[in-house]
Amino acid sequence: MPLSEILYRILIQGGSYITILKGLNATVQISLFSLIFGTLLGAFICLLRMSSLKIFSIPAKIYIVILRGSPVLMLLMLMYYGVFARSPLEANTIAIITFSMNTAAHVAELLRASVNATDKGQVEAARTLGFSAWQAFRLVTLPQVVRIAKPVYQSTVINLIQWTSVVGYVSITDLTRVINNIASRTMQPMITIIIGMLIYLALAYIVHGLFALSDYMQHRKEALS
Repeated sequence: MPLSEILYRILIQGGSYITILKGLNATVQISLFSLIFGTLLGAFICLLRMSSLKIFSIPAKIYIVILRGSPVLMLLMLMYYGVFARSPLEANTIAIITFSMNTAAHVAELLRASVNATDKGQVEAARTLGFSAWQAFRLVTLPQVVRIAKPVYQSTVINLIQWTSVVGYVSITDLTRVINNIASRTMQPMITIIIGMLIYLALAYIVHGLFALSDYMQHRKEALS
């Protein structure tokens, strides 16, 4: 069979491209909302983890250890078939909650490591000059944390997009599940899966491009100032 005909059957026939776009939309939505909520929750957990009070730091440490060490698929199945089994929540919402929890654990540890890697001498100098604790954090510590954490955070975002490929196990029609269905229908698993991989690769490069653009804008701002 000619390649053009195979591609037609995979991408066009029966409105396959519409189904792929819907699956891609589900993947992007779950990834985006999980990233937002996971980052916010991760920042909060990081604060608890770095607290001098053990009543806060120990539970935060346990949370990080358990969530970072648990397979995402097992956690998703636990939340869907166990914790929220009788809940009216939709599968997409449960997936977002699950991936937010997992992402939060990684972000919390990333932020903690970044804070510990900052130059404490600059903070002490700022306080000596009369800066408040909040001003020293916002103007001195936070920019350093962002610069140190950004490369690893970029990898976390890409990993999150890849992790969402398991949501089909809880009846969510995401990109991976759509690709699998099309492969079964067309009996062309290799080409179909390669197309799916290329789409995920494109998402990864979009993330890479956004971070590169952010770096460029930051450097340009610093140059102008």
